[in-house]
Amino acid sequence: MDMMQIEATAKAIAQNAGITHVISDVLPTDKSNAVKKLQSEGHKVLMVGDGINDAPALVTADVGIAIGAGTDIAMGSADVVLMNNSLAAVSGAIELSKATIRNIRQNLFWAFFYNTLGIPLAAGLLFLPFGLQLSPMIGAAAMSMSSVFVVTNALRLRFFKSKTAPANTAAVQIDTEEIILEEETNMETVVIKVNGMMCVHCKARVEKVCKAVPGTQDAVVDLQAKTVTVTGNADVAALKQAITDADYEVIE
Repeated sequence: MDMMQIEATAKAIAQNAGITHVISDVLPTDKSNAVKKLQSEGHKVLMVGDGINDAPALVTADVGIAIGAGTDIAMGSADVVLMNNSLAAVSGAIELSKATIRNIRQNLFWAFFYNTLGIPLAAGLLFLPFGLQLSPMIGAAAMSMSSVFVVTNALRLRFFKSKTAPANTAAVQIDTEEIILEEETNMETVVIKVNGMMCVHCKARVEKVCKAVPGTQDAVVDLQAKTVTVTGNADVAALKQAITDADYEVIE
């Protein structure tokens, strides 16, 4: 499929989805640059992806969402992982996040409300001017009820239902031409000697920073050999710099 067909298909999908700003025909290595450009213009960027080449953009975006059926690298790079492979679930995830923040604010309000009323009474600050005092038993009961109220309010999220995402997301389809893009990449294997890795935490950290480098398909750390084996077509200098920035020493 040529560039004109890709652009036309992207615009057709955007029109059906109600999207006015379209960025199409972007190379995998340039996706993160496109996200940075939008951020430099003052936008908050939410990136949805499922492939290896989406990982750098998912890390760069303000919020990264990975499709549940995507690659492990994409899911590891994202902030949110959907439980299915439908884009319709993205709107539901946004609704759920807003409901969670609203719930947290409600809990904070009631917690402060209880304490603002109860602490002065329990301390006897209102006894001399108004003759008001609080029995320790009533104070203990009030604090217990405060905890029960906050927990009960939080449990309401278990019954959350999205108003925008369809109930059967698997049935959602976009009436447009199906695009199959096959990517030809020249995969290489690079072994880098790293000093300072001593535990599984170090292993996970080095693997994560290497996988975040554009062009990396996979990264595996061998703690005994003190090496990280990187598969893909990532720039070796960028890999070494990422490891150094993570406070580990690259041995030449």
